Amino acid sequence: MSSATPAPTPRVRRLPLAGVLSLGRPSDIWFKPALSAVASVAPPNLTLLALGRLDLAMYTMAGSLCALYAHNKPYAARARALFWVVLGMIAGLAVSLVTASLTTNAVVLVTVGAVLAAVQKGLCDASRIGPPGNVVLTFISSASLFAPQTLGQVPAHLALAAAAGAWAWLVGMAPALVRPYGPERRATAQALNAAATYAATHGTGDGDARARAAAAIHAAWHSLLATGTPTPPRRGLERLLVRAEVALAAPADADPARLRTWARELRGRRPVPQTDVPAGAVDELLGVDAELAAPARPLWTRLGPLTPLVLRTALGCALAGYVSLALGVGRPYWALVTAASLYQANITLTWGRGVQRVVGNLAGVLVFAAVAPLAHAHPAALVLCCLAFNFGAEALIGRNYWLGSVCVTPMALLITEFARAQQPGELIAERVVDTLVGALVGLVAAAVVTNRRATDRIEEALTAVERARERAARLLAEQAPAPGALGSAPRALAAALVELRATVDAASGEWWQRALPQERVVLAEQSGHRTLAATVRRRESHSRPTVDRRTGGKTEGVRG
Repeated sequence: MSSATPAPTPRVRRLPLAGVLSLGRPSDIWFKPALSAVASVAPPNLTLLALGRLDLAMYTMAGSLCALYAHNKPYAARARALFWVVLGMIAGLAVSLVTASLTTNAVVLVTVGAVLAAVQKGLCDASRIGPPGNVVLTFISSASLFAPQTLGQVPAHLALAAAAGAWAWLVGMAPALVRPYGPERRATAQALNAAATYAATHGTGDGDARARAAAAIHAAWHSLLATGTPTPPRRGLERLLVRAEVALAAPADADPARLRTWARELRGRRPVPQTDVPAGAVDELLGVDAELAAPARPLWTRLGPLTPLVLRTALGCALAGYVSLALGVGRPYWALVTAASLYQANITLTWGRGVQRVVGNLAGVLVFAAVAPLAHAHPAALVLCCLAFNFGAEALIGRNYWLGSVCVTPMALLITEFARAQQPGELIAERVVDTLVGALVGLVAAAVVTNRRATDRIEEALTAVERARERAARLLAEQAPAPGALGSAPRALAAALVELRATVDAASGEWWQRALPQERVVLAEQSGHRTLAATVRRRESHSRPTVDRRTGGKTEGVRG
């Protein structure tokens, strides 16, 4: 959140290449989705291999790939999220299989696939399900549209997907037996590290460090509030987040080393660290209880702002499929899926994803050409190659999308050979053509379907920040605020500031926008953070730090 007024946003932004292919740091839990993918996919596929029915693997893969979702969510929230992912996967698969059994008209199939892709995009973004988003759902539903099918076969195929989905749900929930508070601990550790980075600047660094710290703290609170069940370990994590908020409000007085020490302890399996959050902070945690009792925002209210993205997806996927058909490609769903994978929050990010997709797919077909002879040697080799690429895709995609695509592409090509072996040259040629068609047509659709209301949403976000700031300011003026008010009000203001920054970033990458209210945004962010800091200091002044002498101020006797 920069303290300087940015230059006016041009109506057509340059589409950058620098940094698009740069590799980032791997995720802290990169191995978890990778291992989950293997654990979820291997048993069904190996069972089908033993039965000699690998032709059914596409249906079990539909359920198995649900294990890729919700790895950053607390387990109570993950259970619900995975249930809805499995249900959504089966629903999309059912529509595709029934359609495939009723018609073989390729234009109709592409149209249905585009509509499904748009619905999946809207629901995944509105629910904020997280990676891998709509792409896996669209891949399965689009590929299933072109699988020969009869109505009588549909129930059995759906049953296979449901059984594999139930197994994927168990795989996703299994780590809760070992580390029941793992996701919350990781989110809190990330918030502490981000706050330590900002505190190390003593408040003199750029606004980006403050923005990252505020976003990390907000995400950690969201993780803790997602469960609704107060427990001793969770209370300990809430107190640590209070310390992160204090560091964000008064960075010059914070101890970055101490914040990082707490973060390291949360990474392991030690008890939740004991903090010096004052006894009066019980009022702060009453604020948490009040937020837990508040009703959640309905899903449908988040669909409106996503209308341009949904329309881009529908138009881009349909046109990509039609162009692929016109070129005589036998698998137009690859072009459709390529287009569906591009659409991000704005045109600039969509362009970057398009470059990553093309580079990754072109490299991936070369990898497929190298491993195809081995995969064709025996059905068991085919299954093992798919498992290896499944692991590699999830292990690498967090560093950059193109790197993960290097493994996703050969895996997708090998999946098409579960039913029967095919000529590698033909598969490679069609995949290259569909990748280029999908990327080019998808980008054109993104430019044609404009998001003119992006600036209006900045105005709405500014209004939300001002309301939250005024509420916090009124509390500061009160002699004795209500219990918990000084806890919930700063979090509401922080959430509004995070949403404002995300809205501005999204609008800044769009074309054909009127001038963004950059000066108002900067002033709102500055005044909001000043009020946020004052509120946190006021909360601290009501209570003096105390240390539990029974524990020596080191750790609580609770484990997560």
